[in-house]
This record gives sequence, C-alpha cells and structure tokens, in this order.
Amino acid sequence: MQSSTDIKIDFRSDTVTRPTTDMRAAMAAAEVGDDYYRDDPTVHALEETTAELFGKEAALLTPSGTQSNLIAVMSQCGQGDAYIVGDQSHSFLRELGGAAVLASVQPQVVRNQSDGTLAVADIEGALFPASILFAPVRMIAHENTFNGQVLSLDYIAKVSTLARERGLAMHLDGARVFNAACALGVEVAEIAQYFDSVSFCLSKGLGAPVGSLLVGSTELIERGRRHRQMLGGGMRQAGVLAAAGLHALNNHVARLSEDHDRAKRLATALVSVPGVRPDTPQTNMVFCKVDPGIQDTFAAFLQDRGIAISGSLAQQRWVTHLDINEVDFQSALKHISEFAKQAVAA
Repeated sequence: MQSSTDIKIDFRSDTVTRPTTDMRAAMAAAEVGDDYYRDDPTVHALEETTAELFGKEAALLTPSGTQSNLIAVMSQCGQGDAYIVGDQSHSFLRELGGAAVLASVQPQVVRNQSDGTLAVADIEGALFPASILFAPVRMIAHENTFNGQVLSLDYIAKVSTLARERGLAMHLDGARVFNAACALGVEVAEIAQYFDSVSFCLSKGLGAPVGSLLVGSTELIERGRRHRQMLGGGMRQAGVLAAAGLHALNNHVARLSEDHDRAKRLATALVSVPGVRPDTPQTNMVFCKVDPGIQDTFAAFLQDRGIAISGSLAQQRWVTHLDINEVDFQSALKHISEFAKQAVAA
C-alpha cells in the first residue's frame, strides 16, 4: 500500500478530496449555534436547502452515510421486521451489519444484477406471505449510483409501483445520487420522488470533509432525529460542517460532469494498454480487468509514478474527482500511454 506521501495523483476514491480554499473560508465564516437545541442557523439552512433540492419536506444532517442509512432503516422498520436489500450493496456488505445488530431489522437479501438493479421478480419472491415464521418486509432499499452505474428512472418507477401496491417504504442509498442525476440529465428531485427516504454524502464527489443528509417527510425526519441521538450522532456547533455542505451544493454539483468526462477519457486511454479491459463508465468510476500476465508489472508501474488506485491487481477501480485537475489528469494519461508502449514492445 502506498503511503500518502508517495501519492501524486489519487484515483482511489472521491472520498479523498480536501476542502477547497473557498470552502474553508465558508467554514471559517459560518454562523453557528447549538444544533442539539436546534439553534444552529447554518445547519438549518443546509437542511432546508437540501429538502427543497430533493422535493421533500425535511432533511437531517448526520455525520456519515452509514449512520444516515441506518437511521432510515430504524425510522421505517421496527424490531423484528425485515427490509429488502441487494447482496452487493454498500449498506449490506460494508456497514458492519448495523441494521441487524443495532436496529434488530433483518436484511432480506436479493441478488444484485450486474447493472445494480434488483430484479422485480426477485423482489416479489422475497415478499413472503404473512406468517409467524417470517419477518415482515417493511422497506425496499436501492443504491444509486451502484459501482458507478446509474439506475434508470423507468426501473425505479416500476419498483416504486410494486412497493406502493404492497404497502412498502422505499429507501435510496444515494451516496452519489448527484452523479446519477448528472448522468441522467435530470434534477435530483426527479430521482428522489420515487423514494420515501434518500441518504446522500457531502463527502464524496461534492468535496466536503464530513457529513451526509437524510431527506424525507417531516414525520420521518423527526423520528430520524431521535434515532440519530440514540446512535451518538447529535452535534453541537455543526454549522462549521454545514457551511462546507452548503458550499458544496452551491458550487460543486454542476462540475460533476467534468469528472464524468475525465472518466470516459481515462477508459479510452486504458483501452490502449494490452491486457487491460476497462468497462465503459457511466459516471466517475472506471473499473477494469487486468490480465494475470501484467498485473504485477502494471501495479508496480503505477505505484512508481505516484498514481494511486483501489481494487485488486485483477480488478482495478479508478475514480475521478474534484482534486484531480486537468494538469494531473493529463500527467496520468501520459504515464498510461508510456506503459502501453512498453507493453506493446515487450
């Protein structure tokens, strides 16, 4: 693993971004209060702005997306209930089983299709008949984007119709939902309209240092506020963080298209490397399979040039983001071209 001092161009994740100079200035100038007493004006402004953007009644600032997703489960399911979730989803695999451990809610796992969807037939198959033997399903959870892929509005609408017919809530782990909206060419509210709750991160592609928000009805968010306190997520002068979030929403949403464009250009460059097979990116992530014969060599080459990526030797993930400017990006493309020429000559 590369140390941070060795990294010159960091494609590991869009979570590595640092606050811009303007964002730091907004944080320093933030008017604050005690959010426990609900008198932090900057937190109020962030939550109100977010609710309006998503077309919902209310929003709640939380420290993390993991906590925001868990609050959504706790606010829409009771102990002994179940919720449907994809077997490859972040909330199932990478949130330490919080729904089961802390909320006493059973994940009813359905296989994710390669595009991130849950087949409607599989969802229906997981809705067991009422019985003392089965935990009743109360909610369906989706993730958008899913490994950089975007769920279509038609698909979401179809699942939403099923949920309404069965009296189920819909939750979206929308950590990167603004990337999804950008790729679809719609406002984020057009995606959110199909969900009772949506969680999204300020600290990924939007470039803020900390924070996620949960949006939904006023009643749901009031329940969520109590659950946030129970989970240790109550905050005091949180306006300093909220100011970063407001700056991100006002200044860093439109520029996501730049990250998507660079991801496409990156995939085109990686195609030129013999033995590297990138997928066509939909947003800001490029996944590529690397043939065994060059896995070690390519990884060592990238590390030597200070280019950091995530994934494994066989399955790489490159993520474009705010902190990779055009100069750095062109430098990365130049190094990829250099390796491609070496591989062809070998």
